[in-house]
Amino acid sequence: FDTTRANIEYQHAEARDMVIAEGHDPAADHPFKGNMDVAALRATIAEVGAERIPLVMITVTNNSGGGQPVSLANLREVRAVCDEHGLPFYMDAARFAENAWFIKLREPGQADRTPREIAQEMFSLVDGVTFSAKKDAIANIGGFLAMKDPELAAQCRNLLILTEGFPTYGGLAGRDLEAIATGLDEVLDEGYLRYRIRSTEYLGEKCRDAGVPIVWPPGGHAVYLDAKALLPHIPPSQYPAQALAVELYREGGVRGVEIGSVMFGVPHDDGTETPAAMELVRLAVPRRTYTQSHIDYVGEVVVAVAKKAAALRGYRISQSAPWLRHFTARFEPL
Repeated sequence: FDTTRANIEYQHAEARDMVIAEGHDPAADHPFKGNMDVAALRATIAEVGAERIPLVMITVTNNSGGGQPVSLANLREVRAVCDEHGLPFYMDAARFAENAWFIKLREPGQADRTPREIAQEMFSLVDGVTFSAKKDAIANIGGFLAMKDPELAAQCRNLLILTEGFPTYGGLAGRDLEAIATGLDEVLDEGYLRYRIRSTEYLGEKCRDAGVPIVWPPGGHAVYLDAKALLPHIPPSQYPAQALAVELYREGGVRGVEIGSVMFGVPHDDGTETPAAMELVRLAVPRRTYTQSHIDYVGEVVVAVAKKAAALRGYRISQSAPWLRHFTARFEPL
């Protein structure tokens, strides 16, 4: 995701995205659009050499690609390639429970397993994880790193003292640690996951049935509007997803986030940019907060904005930071 890429590039390394082809097509109906392209992984290893690859990382669910899940079969395939070449395999596990639920629903042979059992296998297949507790730990703050290599863990603990706090609390209050521990248990409850995923699916269906283009099938935590398809008259250089996000807020106070060329575009010294592969607006659904009437309202606002799509205009960036510009950028309408 964006912060992972930024941290990699800040260390003067190169981050390469290797999602399957269906993951770049918002309209493609595929059960696991977050899967890694194993052939592309092998090709990269052959191109640059395993010695130049510090780790392979997979994100569950794939946030930048529409909250799309990764299958157990794909995790096993990637694990096998990493073992073949001696590469560490890590997982961004921020939404591991939602991913486990999708595996239960969609992957052959998994229907009779519990989300907890599936999650345990997911974690068993990797050498370590990064985890934001604000996602599938249902907490307000925090996160953790976990890894099997004790020497690497010791290096991380030492660095943690400089950057966050003592390893036993990482700068967090005790109540936050307790909230994370409780959330990690509660998030695997099947009743919670069923309602959670169905709420997002319901919003996605309302948008699609009204003719609004979205990433299909809907992701676990959010519905992703396809701004490139909805606003074809706004070129990527004028940030169509940002224009759509602004209009949703102006129309009905619905706050989404741009996941397009503002976030993932690559600016060049001559003032041009390489645009992102997709121009999306993420409508993330808060946990344990919205009733059906809230979801209905969000859907009504989306449809109202879509009806006047032809009148929307693009934006230009008037001020931005050199890293993660989408967090603090300022815009002016064109």
